[in-house]
Amino acid sequence: QEQLVESGGGSVQAGGSLRLSCTASQSTYASYCMGWFRQAPGEEREGVAAISIGGSRIYYADSVKGRFTISRDNAKNTLYLQMNSLKPEDTGIYYCAARSGERLCAQWDARTLYAYWGQGTQVTVSS
Repeated sequence: QEQLVESGGGSVQAGGSLRLSCTASQSTYASYCMGWFRQAPGEEREGVAAISIGGSRIYYADSVKGRFTISRDNAKNTLYLQMNSLKPEDTGIYYCAARSGERLCAQWDARTLYAYWGQGTQVTVSS
């Protein structure tokens, strides 16, 4: 059973930056497509970004393109999300997720395809 633990959330003003991390418990992390999702109050959980097993494919939601950067360090079993130029609408709980069996992360934002989830970390952006 893969366990994912997020960290790095917090409160910032609009225009600020945060870096989220997600550490996996098992060395099989390197075989997973990894994604970041977020959920605002009263909203459905939505895909933010995803990165393929080897890092050759990266995907972003249109709302974060040019501001967020996803990366992974397979040697450290860690996934990152660098968030710059944050906006109040970026507020929400951010979750990392993992799925196996899909090398290139096809349908990257389909949350039902991800088998493992972290507990989430809160990001609050004030105007």
